[in-house]
Amino acid sequence: MSSVRVAVCLLEIYIPEAASLKKKRQIIQSLMKRLRNRFNLSIAEVGCQDLWQRSELGVAAVCQNSGTADRVMEQVLSFIEQENRVNIISSKIEIY
Repeated sequence: MSSVRVAVCLLEIYIPEAASLKKKRQIIQSLMKRLRNRFNLSIAEVGCQDLWQRSELGVAAVCQNSGTADRVMEQVLSFIEQENRVNIISSKIEIY
């Protein structure tokens, strides 16, 4: 039986240009869609839904081993850091 690892990341992000919940949701939905398409992972807004300029995102990826899981989450964080519309406030990664 092969091993399976699940990488989970909780991200808190700041969205400086969001002046309304509508603008925030546009930015978040666009980011989540690009992350899903590029990395084939699950992602959802899990907190701060009523705040204009903050969001909490939950990201999960199923991988073959812990090395791959680490690498995927590093690539996800790097991708988000390159996004000029959001800033990462904090991130917490766990691998199961």
